[in-house]
Amino acid sequence: MSQKKTILLVDDDIDLLENTAYMIKSLGCDVVTAEDGQDAVEKYKEISPDLTLMDVKMPKMDGFDAFFKIKQFDSEAKVVLITAFAVDEKKHLKAKSMSLLTTINKPYSFEQLEEIVTKFTS
Repeated sequence: MSQKKTILLVDDDIDLLENTAYMIKSLGCDVVTAEDGQDAVEKYKEISPDLTLMDVKMPKMDGFDAFFKIKQFDSEAKVVLITAFAVDEKKHLKAKSMSLLTTINKPYSFEQLEEIVTKFTS
């Protein structure tokens, strides 16, 4: 029997965070949430999740900067960035060069979420 996968979900929009966590839990995964990039980096170090889904635009530390810090800590980290806005092309290219899995746009569907969780945690 395979072990439950742990997903770190990071977004400063609390309603979206809770709804997305609920959707991911329905896929049979454990979910740990963080509300900003700084919190995400700390929680990543604590739990070493199988996959991190992280919003780009957040207070304190944005998703790109949190991604870079996580990658410094764990070069094997699996991270998907989520954005509702145009991304900073320079940071995006740097993230891609550091094995960013993909970037998805808000609003995303349950099917998109399921596809990403399945693809990157199996």
